[in-house]
Amino acid sequence: MEGGFGSDFGGSGSGKLDPGLIMEQVKVQIAVANAQELLQRMTDKCFRKCIGKPGGSLDNSEQKCIAMCMDRYMDAWNTVSRAYNSRLQRERANL
Repeated sequence: MEGGFGSDFGGSGSGKLDPGLIMEQVKVQIAVANAQELLQRMTDKCFRKCIGKPGGSLDNSEQKCIAMCMDRYMDAWNTVSRAYNSRLQRERANL
């Protein structure tokens, strides 16, 4: 029974680690974790902003506030993300 670093991540049955495959798996895990964190932060911020008295259901104004808050949050996140990625690309080009 193999475990830890000796496990077969590559699925080839040879027992050898495939660094490229491992890197891709790590990238996917990081992307999922980032998406979960984004969703959690957006939910927390919009809930605090829009829900005055939690109850059994949302009234129309709360629903509208949450929808607009989430749209604005995603727009802001996308703007910051594009600017950050653009800056990273410029800095990599200057290396």
